[in-house]
Amino acid sequence: MAIRIRPPFRGDHVGSLLRPETLLLSREKMKRGDISPEELKIHEDRCIEEVVKLQEEAGLLSITDGEYRRESFHVDFISKLKNVTSSWDFDKAVKLGKENIAGKDKQMPYIPYIDGKIDRPAGGIEIENFKFTNSLTDRTVKITIPSPTMTHFRGGREAIDKIAYPEMDDFFSDLARVYREELSGLSDAGCKYIQFDDTNLAYLCDERMRENARQLGENPDELPETYALLINESIRDRASDMAVCIHLCRGNAISQWFASGGYEPIADKMFNLTKVDGFFLEYDDERSGGFEPLRFVPKGNMTIVLGLVTTKFDIIENKDEIKRRIEEASKFVDIDQLALSPQCGFSSNAVGNLISFEDQLAKLRLVMEISEEIWG
Repeated sequence: MAIRIRPPFRGDHVGSLLRPETLLLSREKMKRGDISPEELKIHEDRCIEEVVKLQEEAGLLSITDGEYRRESFHVDFISKLKNVTSSWDFDKAVKLGKENIAGKDKQMPYIPYIDGKIDRPAGGIEIENFKFTNSLTDRTVKITIPSPTMTHFRGGREAIDKIAYPEMDDFFSDLARVYREELSGLSDAGCKYIQFDDTNLAYLCDERMRENARQLGENPDELPETYALLINESIRDRASDMAVCIHLCRGNAISQWFASGGYEPIADKMFNLTKVDGFFLEYDDERSGGFEPLRFVPKGNMTIVLGLVTTKFDIIENKDEIKRRIEEASKFVDIDQLALSPQCGFSSNAVGNLISFEDQLAKLRLVMEISEEIWG
């Protein structure tokens, strides 16, 4: 099989990693005013140095900062956009997951509100983070950012100021421009690997979430195409050596989840309209359905990264069982277009999943061992 030089890699990971307790304590001290933001950053830098070493030790070819500077995989980034506020409440998010009611009666863990013309802050958002992480390794640094869809699906038209944006086309146009500018800045800094984290596409696999969209005046059958076009506009000017992937997730907070359902409702449009290099797909349990929707994956260079190793629980998967599932998936898409990863990050929020640091490392190593044995 072909050696994979361009990301995503045969063995890869989603990006977020468990935070050291000392880092969580430092963040709380900063919130209380006991230490300055500058002092917190010094501690973050030290912890990122260590987590880069951990990823290299696990054999990973893609390296992230573990998302150690964030409290949430999406809220920190979106909140830095001009004229965006939010209803973020982490405790509420976990409660909705535990009770399995996210998406019911418009209940969402996070709703961004667009109060004016959306724009990017001067200097960008993730550029300096990339530069620091890139200085620590000679491997490919991946920057994970929330998909542009994350500013729309949760609140829909109701959450977007009608004076600033009387027409939704203008909002989507500004949003795509902001992402193009961020990707351009990252590319100029040397970044070659971007991942859009997109829970919304996965939520469209869940009938409760689809009903939530209807309540907000959206047509869930049309949203996959709308979002594909938005993502395409957001990446249209990317450098030819920059790989862009999308990670789909049905929720991942303290080992909780928010949605269920196979990929059938979105697969055709998602795979054939979205012009990205690959998809990281959650496949660690029955909530994600079967592999049949992979029949829509176009032949060619698109890579499907199968998330068969769970980050939610500490059980270490059986290697032969993972290989069997990869073989099963290859009935629907050529095995040369497949790769392997955990289904999600280990810590999509600052408070991570219910798993130990030792098991996190074991699972990352397992991914790399299996990928080497299958693809070389």
